[in-house]
Amino acid sequence: MLLHYIYLLAISAEAVSGALMGIRKDMDIFGICLIGTVAALGGGTVRDVLIGHYPLGWVTHPEYLAFTICAAVVAAVAAGALHHFKSAFLVVDALGLVAFTIIGCDIASGFSSFHPAIVVILGMVTGVFGGLLRDVLCNEIPLVLRREIYASVSLLTGAMYVGLQHLPIDPHIATLGSLLLGFAVRLLAIRFHWELPRLNKENVRGFD
Repeated sequence: MLLHYIYLLAISAEAVSGALMGIRKDMDIFGICLIGTVAALGGGTVRDVLIGHYPLGWVTHPEYLAFTICAAVVAAVAAGALHHFKSAFLVVDALGLVAFTIIGCDIASGFSSFHPAIVVILGMVTGVFGGLLRDVLCNEIPLVLRREIYASVSLLTGAMYVGLQHLPIDPHIATLGSLLLGFAVRLLAIRFHWELPRLNKENVRGFD
């Protein structure tokens, strides 16, 4: 039940992030809803295709489509009231990232044949690919490819969640603890510009 509520929270957060991106790109209401839906459901769709988990979640539960569309429309209507437009986008995207990672790990762990490392990677796919597809469709460099740590936060969140599942800890505590840690690390990365080392042709000897 807790994961169900987290899932609804996650698709709402990512639908809002997609809607905000669509507004920034001057899209019409159809484009805003489409980008919101892709951001919300894209990561889970990619994961399910990779592992052969059919039918897809939103096919089985078409109400999720309605849920994401409503969230995108609400975000579009309320966008004018958001004084810190970019900050709001990054916060809801961070929440969606860690929540989807946990949900992806939970679904992947249901396949007993998967190694824990694969479970964590599939959690990252779930967390990252919705935002990646959103950014690509909006002609933006995806957040996952920028210098601020993003996919690393997803991997950390997934590793903590999977690790705690093997300890005698209440599952709700493991879920909430992983969610809060990942969310906090992502916000700190945004605030203090934590980033991975970058290579470019200026500092790589012999690169033309």
